[in-house]
Amino acid sequence: MEASAASGRRPIRVARRVATGLALALVAGLLALLVWDVMHKESAQGFVNQIAAGDDPAAPGFSLKPLNGGGPPVSLASLRGRPVVVNFWASWCAPCKAEAPLLERAYAKWHGKGVAFVGIDANDFAGDARKFVVRHDLSFRMLHDGSGSTLGRWGLTGFPETYFIDARGRAVDHIGQQIQNESEIDTGIRKALS
Repeated sequence: MEASAASGRRPIRVARRVATGLALALVAGLLALLVWDVMHKESAQGFVNQIAAGDDPAAPGFSLKPLNGGGPPVSLASLRGRPVVVNFWASWCAPCKAEAPLLERAYAKWHGKGVAFVGIDANDFAGDARKFVVRHDLSFRMLHDGSGSTLGRWGLTGFPETYFIDARGRAVDHIGQQIQNESEIDTGIRKALS
């Protein structure tokens, strides 16, 4: 009987060891994911900090489909050679709604002078974003990043955020919140032009 009881305990011990091993592997995997996330966030924040320090870091690339669904993906590299205003937004973002008319007026003022404007709708549904564009009568180029795959590399901490890229593809200014007036946009564009 004792031999039978001992042999019955072996599968339980093996099962406990397997469960413990799986739990440890899960914890190790989560820890590795946490370390990876922290390192990438610090790297992305480093990008924003470099802009603030006046270091003009290379802007992270992107290749995204137009929000209207038509045409090939647009990349930042395809806009090289001209200053670019990159605005990250989402249709559910109240500050994005407030700054939309300022961006459209700045676009009307600067696009004839060779400045490209790109709106990147992220973490959003394309249908909602298209309604936002129509409602706010936005006419500059709009791209869609539904999953938000570009956000981390740009160091975004929220919506909206706007970056000013010079003709060399270097980030020269950053507005990390809602744009308050057109002069903020003009200042960033002038930095990108100089």
